[in-house]
Amino acid sequence: MAQPYAGGCACGEVRYRMQVEPLIVHCCHCKDCQRQTGTAFVLNALVETAQVRRESGTIRLVGMPTDSGLPHNVARCTGCGTALWSHYGGREFLSFIRVGTLDDPAALPPGVHIYTRSKLPWIALPPDVPAFEAYYDSRTVWSEASLARRQALFG
Repeated sequence: MAQPYAGGCACGEVRYRMQVEPLIVHCCHCKDCQRQTGTAFVLNALVETAQVRRESGTIRLVGMPTDSGLPHNVARCTGCGTALWSHYGGREFLSFIRVGTLDDPAALPPGVHIYTRSKLPWIALPPDVPAFEAYYDSRTVWSEASLARRQALFG
């Protein structure tokens, strides 16, 4: 990575930087993501929360309902309401950065498609990217470096 990935909200109040490469980028097609984003899927770059630096603006965490019943808190700009990242399952140490909020979202293509059982029928998945009907075993998809970082996070 030549420099950290920078991003921000729609109004420009919140700016942040990812200080490391993501562990992986999920393209999630689940019903929760469809409902919460109002679109066909969400792109999330998974990164250690300690490696995300908010440079300006204020956020508020908004609890969202989930089909699983697990906590899902979305960090939103207090000015415009843009969803910038999430914490799933009460794991505040792991952030799911919304790739669309990056200054260059094309820099982080999906590494895996998940919950394709509920993907919209007109979405065509690329044949060279792993796809799973539900979640998956990270040991089969993640790089060795990402697995080591994951182990450090989860202990």
